[in-house]
Amino acid sequence: MEMKKRINLELRNRAPEEVTELVLDNCLCVNGEIEGLNDTFKKLEFLSMANVELSSLARLPSLNKLRKLELSDNIISGGLEVLAEKCPNLTYLNLSGNKIKDLSTVEALMEMKMMKMKTKMKLVHLKDMRKRRTRTRKMRTRMKMKQAQNWEREKRKWVSLI
Repeated sequence: MEMKKRINLELRNRAPEEVTELVLDNCLCVNGEIEGLNDTFKKLEFLSMANVELSSLARLPSLNKLRKLELSDNIISGGLEVLAEKCPNLTYLNLSGNKIKDLSTVEALMEMKMMKMKTKMKLVHLKDMRKRRTRTRKMRTRMKMKQAQNWEREKRKWVSLI
């Protein structure tokens, strides 16, 4: 199903101005761009476009109240600076499963976070990036080693008491 048709179905006889949540997962977007979503969705706080073959955010409308944006499993590789200007109140963003290869692509989002340090942009989810995976593996290994060391200390304490 195309994105425009899916938006019409999700509206369920409501005006776009009334909608606060919109889930467009698994529908098709034409030419990798957003279609049918416009500035009339003024109260939209949650938008999910997971697995819609999205490659560009250029046609994303201004969504001033948007707080959560789900963009996982698409083919986005850049152009994230649009989010800083079009979604100023964004606090959650999931980009896992996209074609983002390095952290320089996310720099615009980091600048947005620094500018709005107190309340904005709490989470940027980049699950499939190698550096994060390596860091996570190292942390897990360290945790396991610490647990083993603690276990050995406890065993020694018990043995010395007996």
